Amino acid sequence: MVWRPPLDGSTNVERFMAAHGLDSFDELLRRSVEDPTWFWAAVVDALGIPFERRWEAVVDVSDGVPWARWFTGATTNLCAACLDRWVAACPEATALVWEGEDCDQRSLTYAQLTQEVDAVAALLARRGVGAGDTVGIFLPMVPEVVAAALAVAKLGAIFLPIFSGYGADAVAVRLADAGAKALICADGFLRRGRQVPMAATARAACAAVASIETVVVVPRLGIGTTDEGWAPWPSPSPSSAPGGATVPTAMVDSETPLFIAYTSGTTGAPKGAVHVHGGLTVKIAEEAAFQLDVRGPSGPGADDGDRLFWFADFGWIMGPWEVIGALANGATVCLYEGAPDWPGPDRLWAYLERHRVTVLGLSPTLVRALMVHGPAPVEGHDLSTLRVLGSTGEPWNEEPWRWYFEVVGGRRCPVINISGGTEVGACFLSPHPVQELTPMTLGGPALGMAVDVFGDDGRPVRGAVGELVCTAPWPGMTRGLWKAPDRYLETYWSRWSDVWVHGDWASIQDGRWYLHGRSDDTIKIAGKRLGPAEVESVLVSHPAVVEAAAVGVPDEVKGEALWVYVVLGEGAPAADGRDGLRAELRALVADRLGRSFAPSVVHFAAALPKTRSAKVLRRAIRATAVGADPGDLSSLEDPAAVEAVRSAS
Repeated sequence: MVWRPPLDGSTNVERFMAAHGLDSFDELLRRSVEDPTWFWAAVVDALGIPFERRWEAVVDVSDGVPWARWFTGATTNLCAACLDRWVAACPEATALVWEGEDCDQRSLTYAQLTQEVDAVAALLARRGVGAGDTVGIFLPMVPEVVAAALAVAKLGAIFLPIFSGYGADAVAVRLADAGAKALICADGFLRRGRQVPMAATARAACAAVASIETVVVVPRLGIGTTDEGWAPWPSPSPSSAPGGATVPTAMVDSETPLFIAYTSGTTGAPKGAVHVHGGLTVKIAEEAAFQLDVRGPSGPGADDGDRLFWFADFGWIMGPWEVIGALANGATVCLYEGAPDWPGPDRLWAYLERHRVTVLGLSPTLVRALMVHGPAPVEGHDLSTLRVLGSTGEPWNEEPWRWYFEVVGGRRCPVINISGGTEVGACFLSPHPVQELTPMTLGGPALGMAVDVFGDDGRPVRGAVGELVCTAPWPGMTRGLWKAPDRYLETYWSRWSDVWVHGDWASIQDGRWYLHGRSDDTIKIAGKRLGPAEVESVLVSHPAVVEAAAVGVPDEVKGEALWVYVVLGEGAPAADGRDGLRAELRALVADRLGRSFAPSVVHFAAALPKTRSAKVLRRAIRATAVGADPGDLSSLEDPAAVEAVRSAS
């Protein structure tokens, strides 16, 4: 046990428990799962999420559990929850702070953000965008990405987040599949000191998408564009009354689509998870409030509330999550445009100090990449404002988890390690700030989530690794895959009746939950399952190893053989002297995990293929190893990393 909560009644979840006469978190968790109708209605009331018209039923499964509908008959809008109510209550509170890689900085109050949102909403409306139309958002993490999403939602239209690093083909595929009517892009952005021209990519993509009628360009770099029919990002109207909106928010049915989040598959076209105004807003607001303890100003005229920063691109689910999670609770969303270690290894920590971030979210892979610089870059900055650390994206291994907890959080901040997914819309598993924490734990089920671990026979298992499942619907779940209902049912609901199978391996040990990687990443050697994270955790414990990836490749004798790819740090042996290190690493894995799991092959690579959110793309490594089709690689930050794997020694 490394962290114990103060239990002084100060957290959001403690106040909620007190309001409902619940004496323990376990009691709250049990009731939230057993009586979701009570719980989710109580969440709406506790967080003050606005519904213009109250619902007829909290949940309706008359069309089947996979097609559950939430807050039926109610009307609401994401913009009403994240902007309108705060501009009325605390217009001068800070809604957003931003820093570019060139150290340019901006901040917007809720009143100023309203004016930005109104200006672009009015422009889109004049260009014919209305309820049900889809608008692509192809932007880096600049203030306009928040304004764009809220403006589209305000009109009752659907926004489509697109990863800022995509090439033209990847952008076009998503725009075409969604039938996008408009695109909002930037002229470019900065990445490691270089200009990345987005407008050129957008131009090529739009040429292949017949449905695009309007393109709006944010002048991030001041390059400008002269394309016919393209519109510059509008300036806020000076006639807007302070704190007042000039474009009315369209109050829509709670099940109205809000955005389409595309996620890449191993095979086939990217799949678009559909999320809606009512359920997603409520679920994310609850998670930010009860899991990360995000708080807004204490009252009218009070100082700002929490400052939430999650290192994410808007094209990853955590991008919309941080925007909704912060603003739905009246807090401040913090954005950063560039690389976390450029021009120096302390860039991220300097950002946190400058902007007084209180709630921080990083992926385990990003922590592993930053910790190679040692504690000095962190310790050179005052991070005393931090009070909660978050993480998601993949399983931890213990050394980087402890570095995050001890060096970054000073042993005083809980690590809220959450697990969910694009299609989940939020989290299945999460610790809460009223629970004691052990390293790497996911705590247990998130509130209101009927999750379990099933064995191959479809029955719950304890103390062993099995499939992570959910046995009841939840508000944030995708309402299907865009234009692909059969694919949705086949992907998530086909293995066991009315049970969502998420594709993660998990285990419950002594009441605590742990993840062991994607089930499609799992390696099976002579009938024994092995999670790649287990192997990688052992490998990175060696002082010469910076990063590692483990994959299974076909083997005539064992079924699969274990191959590992290792990135070495400074001072490692030269290429012609690595046989000894290769033997050391094989012996290390055999000693920790058992002789049958000793790697058959140890490769040394210059880099590993990763997404912009710093997740290692193991399927690309596996496909490269066996000469197979790696599927959609459009989310890679550096496509050259695949070649680094191919040429590994």
